[in-house]
Amino acid sequence: MIIIPNNEANEPFVNDALMDSSMSFRKISLYGRSLFITNFSSTENIDYIPIKDAIVISDGLYSRKVKKDSTNVTVGNVKIGSGKLVIAAGPCAVESEEQLMEIGERVKEMGANMLRGGAFKPRTTPYSFQGLGVKGINMMKKVSDYTGLPTVSEIMDISYYKHFDGKIDMIQVGSRNSQNFALLRFLGQKGMPVLLKNGMGNTISEWLNSAEYILSGGNGNVVMCYRGVRSFEDSTRFMMDSGAIPVLRERSHLPVCADPSHPAGKREYVETLAMAAVASGTDMLEIEVHNNPDEALSDAKQQLDFMGFSKLIKKVRKLKEIVG
Repeated sequence: MIIIPNNEANEPFVNDALMDSSMSFRKISLYGRSLFITNFSSTENIDYIPIKDAIVISDGLYSRKVKKDSTNVTVGNVKIGSGKLVIAAGPCAVESEEQLMEIGERVKEMGANMLRGGAFKPRTTPYSFQGLGVKGINMMKKVSDYTGLPTVSEIMDISYYKHFDGKIDMIQVGSRNSQNFALLRFLGQKGMPVLLKNGMGNTISEWLNSAEYILSGGNGNVVMCYRGVRSFEDSTRFMMDSGAIPVLRERSHLPVCADPSHPAGKREYVETLAMAAVASGTDMLEIEVHNNPDEALSDAKQQLDFMGFSKLIKKVRKLKEIVG
């Protein structure tokens, strides 16, 4: 249950009413407003408490009932959700400083706004390349400083945060950790922007509730990244339902990102899925790009080469101008 005072002057009255009720609650600051969160899940349970001049909402903090206007999330010098299509591009995995520097320079020349790259890799089998770890994070920082591109990289465990803090601009929570509630709560206590991917089998409601763990900690810098879901169809790696994007935009004020690389599974399909996502209203795209994709240490088949990315970015930018 979320209680929002109509104005700052009413905050003490709401606080006193909740204190007198002996109800368990806590106060957070989010998007410049003070909010009271209780352990009741229905407005019917709170009717007996004399709360005046406040809005009582049973939906989550992600809801447009809490915040009507769409949220903008600032990452370095980039603003996600402002109406301009943001594109994060880079390798699935950081493999070397030379590789990352070449990719960073080239994708920036082509118009990318952010650099993506995996340093800690959650792989299906423990015998696959697991990433360079802290060395990869340091390489991301160096290339970011040189190119000016803000960075996004995936975190797998709370203990890794110390390596990200001050070096990575946006933390990605991958599909496998979408319901790692301890990690989500932890990130909610930090101010760093979070790119939250949906779980492979999550419903949209479950995914939004994952975002709620971060928001309820007071961190409103969350971008929802749709990467498709697992289905019985195996023609593509995952099923990408572009209809999820307008549903998210209707139900939530949070910016939306789309990752067409993972559901495609093959680079031949990435451009089409990216176009569909832009036509559906995504605020951001995350694209895997490699200087020699056939030799990539992970996800080789779905990573674009420079020519493929150049073609894609021109098309999606033009489409964005048309759809607005």
